[in-house]
Amino acid sequence: MTGPYEYPPAPRTELTERLHGHLVADPYRTLEDPQDPRTAAWSAAQAELYRRARSGWPMRAALGRRVRDLLDTGAVSVPQVHGARHFHTRRLPGEDRPSLVVTEDGTTRTLFDPAALDPAGGTVLDEWSAAPDGSRVAVQSSTGGTEDSVLRVLDTATGELLSGPIDRLRRSTVAWLPDGSAFYYVRRLPPGLHPGEERYHRRVWLHRVGTDPAEDVLVFGDGRAADQYYAVDLDGPLLTVTATAGASPRTDVWLADLTAGSPERPGLRPVQEGVDARTTPCPRGGVLYLRTHRSAPRGRVEVAEGELRRVLVAQDPEAVLEDFAVLDGPGLERPLALVVRTRHAIGEIAVHDLATGERVGEVALPGSGTVTGLRVRREPGHEAWFGYTDHVTPTQVLRHDARTGRTTLWAAPAGAPDTAVRTSRIVYRSHDGTPVRMFVISPAGRPDRPRPTLLSGYGGFGASVLPGYAAQAVAWAEAGGVYAFACLRGGGEEGEEWHRAGRRERKQNTFDDLDAAADALVAGGWADPGRLGLVGSSNGGLTVAAAFTQHPEKYAAVVCAAPLLDMVRYERSGMGRSWRDEYGSAEDPVGLATLLGYSPYHRVRPGVRYPAVLFGVADGDTRVDPLHARKMCAVLQHDSAGAGPVLLRQESGVGHGVRGTASTAGLFTDVLAFLADRLDLDG
Repeated sequence: MTGPYEYPPAPRTELTERLHGHLVADPYRTLEDPQDPRTAAWSAAQAELYRRARSGWPMRAALGRRVRDLLDTGAVSVPQVHGARHFHTRRLPGEDRPSLVVTEDGTTRTLFDPAALDPAGGTVLDEWSAAPDGSRVAVQSSTGGTEDSVLRVLDTATGELLSGPIDRLRRSTVAWLPDGSAFYYVRRLPPGLHPGEERYHRRVWLHRVGTDPAEDVLVFGDGRAADQYYAVDLDGPLLTVTATAGASPRTDVWLADLTAGSPERPGLRPVQEGVDARTTPCPRGGVLYLRTHRSAPRGRVEVAEGELRRVLVAQDPEAVLEDFAVLDGPGLERPLALVVRTRHAIGEIAVHDLATGERVGEVALPGSGTVTGLRVRREPGHEAWFGYTDHVTPTQVLRHDARTGRTTLWAAPAGAPDTAVRTSRIVYRSHDGTPVRMFVISPAGRPDRPRPTLLSGYGGFGASVLPGYAAQAVAWAEAGGVYAFACLRGGGEEGEEWHRAGRRERKQNTFDDLDAAADALVAGGWADPGRLGLVGSSNGGLTVAAAFTQHPEKYAAVVCAAPLLDMVRYERSGMGRSWRDEYGSAEDPVGLATLLGYSPYHRVRPGVRYPAVLFGVADGDTRVDPLHARKMCAVLQHDSAGAGPVLLRQESGVGHGVRGTASTAGLFTDVLAFLADRLDLDG
């Protein structure tokens, strides 16, 4: 133990393995097993240590009040529109989780309320999909943070249960037949068939409403690799199925015309197989459109015509294609396409002629933010609905009328807050000269000076860090700090080449980009070099952990939530097997050398002054096993010569993804209070 913290002793061994010629130490492997009594006792002692430390954080109460105010805005989602019915989610101020509602004839009523199903608060709404005529809706929910969804089909008029519950889903896409009598969906095989691989072995099934799920017909996936992920879509007679291997940036696409076969035997034929490109099929009006990175790393729109494909909307050299929708209603002079792009992480919507692909206009947006959830009617129409958000604006829903070109507010959260911050966008150079963009949130109306600064980044899986309502950043900046979001390589902010520049053997670019962001914040006068902290979760937790183990002298405090940290064994737990294409595999000699080069757990050295660290985990996390944080916490508590503390925050009943407002507020409050204490945030 170093400093004033008496750390609980962890079960430690001298375990060392020789892997592909490397001697790899793993002294805290015992902590991988949560059922081991030694792990349970250690975890309980860590919980008590955390409780005592938290009680001494002076800004926790004030930050908690502001975070709760900022989160208690309510929320509304982009609707699925079927005739006169608008299906969407809504959370009113004071409510913890959103409910599925339907708006019709000016009246909104609740179809599915997770709080009514589970008053204890552990159930969340994962996904929903209404039948083409809006008469019924498939609802998916999960409990305890596991993201293991259960599907139910409800009658829209009465709320009556028509089918289900159907288990073994994980936020499946749902593709309804035109008459609403059945739908395609993705479900795992029964767990007894492949012991130890229960989270894999997905298949595409056809379910007829009102029948026993055990009678569902297997449509696709039999005999394929266990780690395949599938998605389905259906418009009119065209059914599409996509397959990816884990988180691979490659998509295989199949198409069937249901007029040429039965729903049970749809006669799927390949449209794209073995092509190194992300591709999303968009069937509409009997035509198959494709959003693809094929020969276009920033994305383009193609039309599949038999065995041929032609480019409809070409790649923009500076903007990344994010979404595409067709407007083909009889009230239009000509059919149109709406194309959503992000230009250096800022959203835009362009209007194109559907026949020629020519750009003919644009859709005005409220500001420099992000477009989310573009949707149009199932039937031919001239309207589109989409969300807009930025760092200080909770998501609002806008309606665009292509006949008039007007865009109007359709719905907004009931309690949108006033904020006292400003957002800046800067460009800095990474260590190899690559320009990288960063958003900086700072106090409004106050003189610029070096302040306690939090830096966050993700940099993985082609996921983009885009402007989005950030209650934690607003609360920190209002309290006198600076909060920065860096758009690191490995993400998708500049297209697929940007992603691939930060994966596998190039993963160090991600960490260099974050390190250069810290330098830029100090050089630009934003950050006080002695009061600089890092915040990251999931792959972002790996990113910030790699940063502070490579440059421990730069950071005063770090928050690392739901992180990957033991990169030698990441494939053996959670959903790690799905991420081999992103990180590489320790089973490969070259891959192991790369992983060992940055694996945070293996880079900790005795006697080094590491910063204070708060790890956050949840027992319902089925993506990233909490074992990573337990092992890293133990090795830092044992080896670090820093003043500390090194703490472990453990939650029950939540997981990696969607959570209620109360638990989100609790997490943000504790994170900010820990960092405020360590970085001397004083306004």
